[in-house]
Amino acid sequence: MRVYPTFFKLAFSWMDAEKAHKIGFQGIRAAHRSGAGRILARMTAPDASLRTEALGLTFPSPFGLAAGFDKEGHGIEALSELGFGHVEVGTITGQAQPGNEKPRLFRLVEDRAVINRMGFNNDGAASVAPRLKSARAALQRQHPDVRPIIGVNIGKTKLVALDDATEDYLVSARSLAPAADYLVVNVSSPNTPGLRLLQNVETLRPLLRAVGDAADESAGRHVPLLVKIAPDLSDDDIDDVAKLALDLKLDGIIATNTTISREGLVSDNVKVAALGAGGLSGAPLKERSLDVLRRLKSAVGDELVLIAVGGVETALDVQDRLDAGATLVQGYTAFLYEGPFWASRINKGLLKSRRRSPRQ
Repeated sequence: MRVYPTFFKLAFSWMDAEKAHKIGFQGIRAAHRSGAGRILARMTAPDASLRTEALGLTFPSPFGLAAGFDKEGHGIEALSELGFGHVEVGTITGQAQPGNEKPRLFRLVEDRAVINRMGFNNDGAASVAPRLKSARAALQRQHPDVRPIIGVNIGKTKLVALDDATEDYLVSARSLAPAADYLVVNVSSPNTPGLRLLQNVETLRPLLRAVGDAADESAGRHVPLLVKIAPDLSDDDIDDVAKLALDLKLDGIIATNTTISREGLVSDNVKVAALGAGGLSGAPLKERSLDVLRRLKSAVGDELVLIAVGGVETALDVQDRLDAGATLVQGYTAFLYEGPFWASRINKGLLKSRRRSPRQ
């Protein structure tokens, strides 16, 4: 299974990153359609001992796929067959939009990192909602006991003014909440102009309250609501978001999104600068994301679910985040470098770790 890094180097490393992503994703979906994915799932299914209770749900594994890989809900079943305990879809916006101009996705192979300025390219909430409903029903049939969880990440349509952002988020919440196991408000992408201004607590408070109410009303049940924050927030701002989340009785916080920082990279500075703006993800985020997680845990204790993401590559990285206070952990960028058996390897690594040191 470790032949993939060599395969990546030969088949994908020279190719436009977005095109390579599309081809890889199509391959995963093709395996599912052919029935091969069902066979594969028997080998990659997480051990029952990895089941994790969070958000009022049972996750097959604490490790899942972060938003960004499946932006429009086309491959939820296929990705679940690779061993992910949950798949977070999105970011989805109220209106369909093409995203930013290409090229907009770039690899920094030396850093095991990616820079993206995709710009929330997606079909819009109304088109994605039926896919979520279909995938949820299919997973329930295939896993009558404990099925993979579907998270839905929503953001602001680029052409919508900041003053109208709340109503735009509500369009997505009302359409998508009925088929979502949990909902995430993304106010931390650097690729939609002005979006990160919504992380200000005075703006964030009414937005989160409105989205939560609309989601629950639309779904006819409580839909767990989380907010996703940037690693570039100051420590004081992190503390303010934590206090707000507690005050609003949110279900959790996801930490963290991509960073606008370019510090500590191995890649040539001139090359990096030439790639332009965008959010950096991957291994360079490891320490900052872990620092943010620890600060949040100190602030919220056990009152909120914390989902850690950023620089996660190995089972040890996942365990470090669980030990630091996360209930769930997500990855994405390493998936591009490690290939389709990545989640399975992480689950097996977690299982070995727990057998060596049983958690009390």
